[in-house]
Amino acid sequence: MPELPEVETVVRGIAPLIEGLAIAKAQVLNSKLRIEIPQDFARAVKGKTITKVKRKAKYILIDLDSGFTIVIHLGMSGRLRVYPDPDEYSKAKHDHLIIELRDKSILVFNDTRKFGLVTLLREEQFSEFKFFRKLGLEPLSKEFNSVELFRLVKNRNKSIKSVIMDSSIVVGVGNIYASESLFSAGIHPERIASSLTKKEATDLYKAIVNTLERAIEAGGSTLKDYAKPNGEAGYFQHQFLVYDRLDMPCSKCSRPIHQIRQNGRSTYFCGKCQH
Repeated sequence: MPELPEVETVVRGIAPLIEGLAIAKAQVLNSKLRIEIPQDFARAVKGKTITKVKRKAKYILIDLDSGFTIVIHLGMSGRLRVYPDPDEYSKAKHDHLIIELRDKSILVFNDTRKFGLVTLLREEQFSEFKFFRKLGLEPLSKEFNSVELFRLVKNRNKSIKSVIMDSSIVVGVGNIYASESLFSAGIHPERIASSLTKKEATDLYKAIVNTLERAIEAGGSTLKDYAKPNGEAGYFQHQFLVYDRLDMPCSKCSRPIHQIRQNGRSTYFCGKCQH
């Protein structure tokens, strides 16, 4: 599933290509996603200008001059791609939404597994939108810092990996980035969150931010479905220190990387370097 770095990469990729452009028309080819694309979507966006493209947690927000925002979630396999030359685009089997812009470029949302989301919201509807109600802190925001992370974990009796992956606490730290961040901070993924010292919370805060920033710089991680808006794969998977490296040597101590299951997800770590 695309996580924060992948979604941020998509936002940064499409923003300069579509901001300031008016929508000539939209076609909903298949409305059946996690929730159905609104029936009046095509009519509501036609003729409206895209004023801003941004990210909220793992959601892509496309603001329109009408006061509406197109909200997109990539789900498990969703892809959002811009075709500057319309001749380069041909309809694919799982294309759900096609937006034609006034400069003739085309924005396409494709989702093979149909767990994605496309809807329209006004700003005043954000607080009541069921997927936004319980979102935690943005890990790349000023509000997220070492003091705040320590406050958030000090009374939690769950594993630290579960806590930093909880979107009601911190958004966007998915399975890959949780494993990588914990390794960089030297913290065992099964540690009870409340056992962390202030120094360990500071180390983990720095590791989360650094890991996410490096992943964004690399264009995210492509393990299966994810691709950048130009169709290219991300490259952060080539920088993994522990994730998907079972039995391979630790980059710090050369001992083999271990794998366990936590909440149904694979966790990778070094038994010597993480305590």
